[in-house]
Amino acid sequence: MLVARSPAHSGRSPVHSMGHLYTLGSSGGSFYDDPTASPDLRSWRTLKKNQEHTLKTFRADWELHGIIGKGISSTVRRVVEKKTGKEYAVKIIDISGEKGESDQVEQTKRETMREVSILRMCAGHPNIIELHDFFETPTFIFLVFELCKKGELFDYLTQVVSLSEKRTRIFMRQLLDVVHYLHSHHIVHRDLKPENILLDDDLNLKVSDFGFATLIQNGEELTELCGTPGYLAPEVLSVSMYENVAGYGLEVDMWACGVIMYTLLCGSPPFWHRKQMMMLRAIMQGSYHFNSPEWDDITDAPKDLIRNLLVVDPKQRYTAAQALEHPFFKRELGPAKKFFPRQVFRSAIFCVRFFFRLKYYYYNPPPVSIETVLENPYGVKAYRKLIDGCAFGMYAHWVKRGDNQNRAALFEHALREDWKNHQIPL
Repeated sequence: MLVARSPAHSGRSPVHSMGHLYTLGSSGGSFYDDPTASPDLRSWRTLKKNQEHTLKTFRADWELHGIIGKGISSTVRRVVEKKTGKEYAVKIIDISGEKGESDQVEQTKRETMREVSILRMCAGHPNIIELHDFFETPTFIFLVFELCKKGELFDYLTQVVSLSEKRTRIFMRQLLDVVHYLHSHHIVHRDLKPENILLDDDLNLKVSDFGFATLIQNGEELTELCGTPGYLAPEVLSVSMYENVAGYGLEVDMWACGVIMYTLLCGSPPFWHRKQMMMLRAIMQGSYHFNSPEWDDITDAPKDLIRNLLVVDPKQRYTAAQALEHPFFKRELGPAKKFFPRQVFRSAIFCVRFFFRLKYYYYNPPPVSIETVLENPYGVKAYRKLIDGCAFGMYAHWVKRGDNQNRAALFEHALREDWKNHQIPL
């Protein structure tokens, strides 16, 4: 029975029903010899077994290039397939045992095999990262993925600070479509966040990193604590803190979608505090706000969708299908109108005049009074975008992907209470 990675295990017995795809067998049978697996997966395993990939054959078929990213036990590099000349990304996982104990190595192997199985089940979806090939040697596991040159959604968001409602609508429709697809196949991702979402050349989302993903049957409940603190659903925290509390299910992905949507629109996450315990308390209470001035220019439709995603009770939370039917994703088309050439021509003239006037004011914006700038410069949208852009340009290296320095810290433009009466010695 496989157990997912757990940064801080709750101590309770994990409830799993992985199904035949993940059964290794108590008799020591090979993962690739499981006769109960689906035909597609059996053919994949047979191909894998017969090829007997080694590090030597991998280097013969692939040309390694620069490093894209690094993790604790893995490295992602750009590779080129010598036969076709196409570029891919290879995730190289260290299973030599030099960096950890043997139990950890075996756990890493099982998790990787589970991730491979789930990715094969999801093959063909346009917004899920494609696993092109898979190699295993005694010391390394190679996962060859399609290459997304635009990088992570996290880095893209750092460059632009926040997204428009139109771009957010495009991204969230793709993300919710992926979640709907996964949930229809009884797969829960459990680690959705901008760092695990990639962008291709056309700025289409590609959901990746299925290391925490697992199969879940109807009525089954999970109890492990896994994921990223700022994106954890309240029921995940409750099951790790209290006894006799029901587990969690597919709904945790919808909570993460709400956090991502909030972050895309205003640039900072809904739940963050310098003290992590305060942040976790806010998550469990569902305490967040649409702060001014970041949310002043955003319409009610996206706010309503976020409210229905960030619901503490998972039974009342929107499903992916319900979220896709929300008015935020709908365009209201009125009845067809009669054609009046004269009015259309006049409208075209007005549009051209308006365009040139808009262009003039873009390059010659109306002046802002000095009193407004001195009193509240962050309240002026142009100044706010300039300030945020400069802040991220200067401190982008400081915004870590971990828990210590969150991008929300750059949005704390109010003076801290403990600093108000503090005097700096001269």
